[in-house]
Amino acid sequence: MTNHTPGGTVRPGRVGTGAWWSTDVVRWLLFSLVCAGGSLALSWLVPVVPLPAPVGGVTSLLAFLLLPLATVLVPVFVLRRVPRKKRKLAWQLIVPLVAGVAMGLVGKIAGEQVALADRGRWADAVVVGMEDSGSNECDLRTADGREISPALLEGDGCDDWVTKGDELRVRYDPEGVAGPTEDRNSSSYGGLLASLFVAAVVMGTWGGVRQNKWDREYDGRAN
Repeated sequence: MTNHTPGGTVRPGRVGTGAWWSTDVVRWLLFSLVCAGGSLALSWLVPVVPLPAPVGGVTSLLAFLLLPLATVLVPVFVLRRVPRKKRKLAWQLIVPLVAGVAMGLVGKIAGEQVALADRGRWADAVVVGMEDSGSNECDLRTADGREISPALLEGDGCDDWVTKGDELRVRYDPEGVAGPTEDRNSSSYGGLLASLFVAAVVMGTWGGVRQNKWDREYDGRAN
């Protein structure tokens, strides 16, 4: 709807503000649900299915990086009225970016727990090699010489006091997707993942609506 000024200039009317606001909320809510849900679901599915290495690598990249980045880049570049040099970023969009990356990482850990509980096997393993590149990694082989892949990480049993030749009792994934562990008591990540998901969706929706509002306000000033 438009308003006519005394001089005959046609300007956009203010009627319908509630309608476009509701539309923006629904649109950005759906977008945030797709991005947050995708980061969580895809990272969890990689070890649970399990997905083969090439497919799993691409899927992990999508979950850990591309979907979280989309929560920031799409609301910014979807602006059409504001010139690029004048565009700004709503601070709320930083939350779904950080939360999306965290969901990807934690979701993978939670998925590995499910995978090990479903198809994991316990075995006596020997440490045949170690790497210390910021955190410890132990290369393992079973007693009959089979390689256990991937390597045992520091938080899962490759501690500072472990040395080459030591014997460890680990649960490993025969498919070689989920990482092995010494821990018999799995932690629950449900509460953390739920909190990250809600934060990503709420703040992503809020930030997207703010970006659209700035776009409309600039269009009003330009006219």
